[in-house]
Amino acid sequence: MTPTALGALLALLPLALMLQSPGTQRGGRTPEPSEPALRRLSHYLLAHYQKGTRPVRDWRTTTNVAIDLMVYAILSVDEKNQVLTTYIWYRQHWTDEFLRWDPARFDNLTQISLPVESIWVPDILINEFVDVGKSPHVPYVYVSHHGEVQNLKPIQVMTACSLDIYNFPFDVQNCSLTFTSWLHHIRDINLTLWRQPELVKFDRSVFMNQGEWELLYVLSHFQEFSVKSSDNYAEMKFYVVIRRRPLFYTVSLLLPSIFLMVMDIVGFYLPPNSGERVSFKITLLLGYSVFLIIVSDTLPATAVGTPLIGTYFVVCMALLVISLTETILIVRLVHKQDLQPHVPEWVKHLLLERATVLLCIRDRKKFSQSRTQSSDISRQAENNDSTAKLTPYGCEDPRECGVVGGTRPALAFGSRAEGSAVLQEVLRETMAIRQFLEKREEFRDVAREWLQVGYVLDVLLFRAYLVAVLAYSITLGTLWSVWRDA
Repeated sequence: MTPTALGALLALLPLALMLQSPGTQRGGRTPEPSEPALRRLSHYLLAHYQKGTRPVRDWRTTTNVAIDLMVYAILSVDEKNQVLTTYIWYRQHWTDEFLRWDPARFDNLTQISLPVESIWVPDILINEFVDVGKSPHVPYVYVSHHGEVQNLKPIQVMTACSLDIYNFPFDVQNCSLTFTSWLHHIRDINLTLWRQPELVKFDRSVFMNQGEWELLYVLSHFQEFSVKSSDNYAEMKFYVVIRRRPLFYTVSLLLPSIFLMVMDIVGFYLPPNSGERVSFKITLLLGYSVFLIIVSDTLPATAVGTPLIGTYFVVCMALLVISLTETILIVRLVHKQDLQPHVPEWVKHLLLERATVLLCIRDRKKFSQSRTQSSDISRQAENNDSTAKLTPYGCEDPRECGVVGGTRPALAFGSRAEGSAVLQEVLRETMAIRQFLEKREEFRDVAREWLQVGYVLDVLLFRAYLVAVLAYSITLGTLWSVWRDA
């Protein structure tokens, strides 16, 4: 071999060694020896990558996508529009058969981050989506040397949810997040759960637990479904179960209403014949009306139903109106009793005899004594009217007047007749005063009877009102306790 040919072979030897080195790319371009391993691997993976097709070598192979989520925060619950806004950490991974490499050829690199726009990504969507939230954009995914692609991103999810507000503020809501492939059948894309269901259920490691809503658990469920007898689709459902913290609403809504109802009950201890009770209860009614106007914006409103607490407020308002009506009735009954007729016998029998025993009124003996005294006074007045007629001479005994008249001298007859006229006038005035006093005493007896009837009726209505309020309060308290502990 000539020296010229030997020199040419020696010059081509480094080029041949470079062409046979493991760093040669798929595209045929030989990277520089000083190029970083990350850049060389990125060029190696993406040079001839086709992101428009599913990354399998055999089209019969199913791409299994494992998904997982962790609830980070409950942002808002819109009862009127039936929308739940949550912030979740969403994770999914699948195997891409065209993103594999030998770590020994790339400086033992086993994992690399690639732009998400450069590779194939499954079309996994949430069926309950109603609006696009303000989610941050994560531009990269992690790829391992076995071809496993991990896509991790936070998502602000605004989903439709059937919110039941009947138990407000002790309500528990159950909203679902359904992940499914919008286009691919289950033969192409199948969904699985990344972690065990027990780990997903009670995972509150990243949940912000200082808001109005408390995360109870997250249930997961896989199922297949078909649309109009077409091919089956795979879907993974996550049921987010949350419970409202009722302390704020208990302090701001329930306690003021309870205090007003207690004051209404205490108002029954005001005397029924005083006008202060009516003004007091009218003031309570106006105060409760203002309270309802203030809290109307706090109560959730839907077009389907009304929460039980709204019914509670309406019933409390009705009880206040009934209490005011009862007070007006009692005041009207005991007002101007002297202008009213005698109490009917059946009213006396029912209220002053039977009702006092039923209500366990301690001074019911006074009622019977006053009734006996009033009847005795009326009988005595009638007897006095029949026996109080005097003779023309002013004597109560006619025989005495006759004896005295027979012994009187004839000369004193004129003076005695004149004195008798004066005495007759005095007696007439005295009888008029006596009749007036007896009539007034009779009116007082009638007024006392009506006052006793009003007192007994007031006690009867008060205890019936108290029983209704207690039964209503115990029923609501029991229901809310059961709902809270459920």
